[in-house]
Parts: sequence; C-alpha cells; structure tokens
Amino acid sequence: MKHSKIVGGSTAKRVINCPGSVALVDKMPPQPSSSYADEGTLLHDVMAKLVDYGDGADPQEMLGATYKDAVLTQDLLDRKILPALAALDEIDPAGEMTYAVESRVGFGDFLPNVFGSTDLLGIIGDRAVVLDWKFGDGVAVEAKENEQLMFYAAAAARTKATAWAFVDALEVELIIVQPPYIRRWSTTMERINQFEQTLLSAVKASQYDDAPLKVGDHCRWCAAKPICPLMTGAVDRMVKAKIDALPIDQIAHYLDQVPLLEGFIKDLQQLAHGLIEEGQAVPGYKLVNKRATRQWTNEDAAVAFLSSAGVEAWAEPKPISPAVAEKALKKAKIELPADLVVAVSSGSTLVAESDPRPAVVQIGQTLVKALAKLNA
Repeated sequence: MKHSKIVGGSTAKRVINCPGSVALVDKMPPQPSSSYADEGTLLHDVMAKLVDYGDGADPQEMLGATYKDAVLTQDLLDRKILPALAALDEIDPAGEMTYAVESRVGFGDFLPNVFGSTDLLGIIGDRAVVLDWKFGDGVAVEAKENEQLMFYAAAAARTKATAWAFVDALEVELIIVQPPYIRRWSTTMERINQFEQTLLSAVKASQYDDAPLKVGDHCRWCAAKPICPLMTGAVDRMVKAKIDALPIDQIAHYLDQVPLLEGFIKDLQQLAHGLIEEGQAVPGYKLVNKRATRQWTNEDAAVAFLSSAGVEAWAEPKPISPAVAEKALKKAKIELPADLVVAVSSGSTLVAESDPRPAVVQIGQTLVKALAKLNA
C-alpha cells in the first residue's frame, strides 16, 4: 500500500491537525516494520485477493500465505478473514455492488504528489462506498468523520480510473470493517469537498518553515515524537512537576497525556535502537541479545524423530516446540537429541551501558567498514 510522503490516508488526520509534523517526520530515519504491521499487510493482501476472485475464492486455500515473517494461520483466518468477508455480505446483501480493490487514487493538479491506496471502492445504486479493513485489536476505529476515508473518497473522486463510483452518487458511505465489528457513516459529496479544502490548507501550511505544531491524539502514530519540541516539552514539564502538590484537575490533565508520553518513550527507544544498529553511538546505551529461545535445527529431522518416538509432532501450521517435545519425550523416558535443537536470540534490545550483558556486535556495519578499508 503506497502513500505520499506529504500526506496519505493514514496521515491525513495528523497533517490537518499538525501541519508542522510533515517537516519533522521527513527528518526521521526510515522506521523499521513491526510484526503487527507485517501481519496487517498480509491480511490486507489476502482480503484483496479473495474479494478480487469473487464467489469462486476459497479462503482455506490461502492458509500458509506469508508476508515477511507473518503467516496466515487457521486462527487468523477464523478471527480476521472470515468475519471480514462476512461483513461484505452484510454491506451488500443482494450482491449489487460494483467494486474495485487496491486502487491507487490521487488529487492530480489540485494537490500534486498527494496520493494513496484504497482497500475497496464501490457503488450500490446511488450510494458510493469507501471501505477500509482494520485488523488491529488495540484501538477501535470509528467511521464518522474519519479523515482517512474522507481522504480516499476525495482522491478517488478526482482520479479518472475510480471517478465512476462518484459520478451519480447522492450519498457517500464510509465503512470501517474491524473484525468482528462494522462501523458505518453516511455523508455527502459536499462534506467530502469541504474536507478536501481543509486538506489543501493543511498541506500548504506544512510547506512553511514556521508550520504550526499541535499535540493531540493524532500524535499516536507520528514517527517524529522523539524530536517534536511540543512532546519533549511535555515530558520536561511532567518530570519537573511535584506530584504531591498538584491540584486534582492538573493530575487529571497529566493522566490524559500518559498515552502520548508512553508513545514518545517507545518511539525514542526505537530511534536509539535503529541508530545503534546503523553503527552510530548513543552515549550511555548499547544493544544486547534478547533471551535465547530453543528452535529446531532441522524441522523435518525433528518431525521424523518425534514420530518414531510416538510423539504427535505437529501443532499446525508448524511442528511442536522443543520444550513441548521434551515434555512429551520425558514421559517415555527418551532424551531429545542435542543436535536437533539450537538456542537462538529473537533479536536485540536497548539497555544502559552499565548492563552486564555484552553488547551485540553489529556485523553488518563491521563488514562495511572492513570493505571500505580494503577498497581505500
């Protein structure tokens, strides 16, 4: 799903509320993908294929589909994919909707280089439909006045390949499908056009050196929190506050800021982690290996051994873990061969320099420096 660096569907709310964030985000290094983001991308890809295939699609045939380390399991299929498909039947019970999936939409000359990618666009009678899949469990996403969906509606109406959904539309329905929930809001093209003008003003404002900054719930996913002067100022004020002397209303205000400050701390740690991984020093901090977990050195060999020992080797879609296998073998007084198992760290974590664990050697950066010397 490609989006503009200036503003996209997922960042429209932030840019409208905080135009100055555009320049700050541009200063940040690329953000590493997370396992949650990879799982979300996988589920979006699977939905796009299944909806595109139409009634002939068999969701079970998608089991085992992957994106990076994310795998479509039966659990994900049951909890996310099947309810999302069922939502389409509720939205379009008569099967009348003409639709398109994964459409690139943009604003053309109105807002050059501003574009995004929609999950599903459609039209049912005189009602245009703009639908977005949300597969995260943590934050409920509302459809009413949803800036991301209004961004897609406005961009799609200006895009030649998708304008068909809006030409005769008297109503625009914005839909969030977040299994098991469906959230819907109907509006008009007049409201979408008003939003478009608000977006234009925000994008223009973002180009100025003194573009305004504003703290709010739109900061939750902003990559620039670690360098935002408003965020760092909020942290400083809270650190200096004498908690036992605060009036009740001030305590309540600070409690409201906790989610933002927790996000600031997490993003700051991720930034430091990334800098050290790239070979830059962050004084007083280092990376160490996370606790190692045992894995099979060869899954096929492990399955063969466990089966010969009378142990059920599979817990779909993967073999049982070495720990589970060892417990099952212990009952039969059989030892697990040492050469079938290896302890592997799941990655690195940021700690203070005083931590007794040894720092992770950044092999990639060491090789780059060595090759640079050889080529000098």
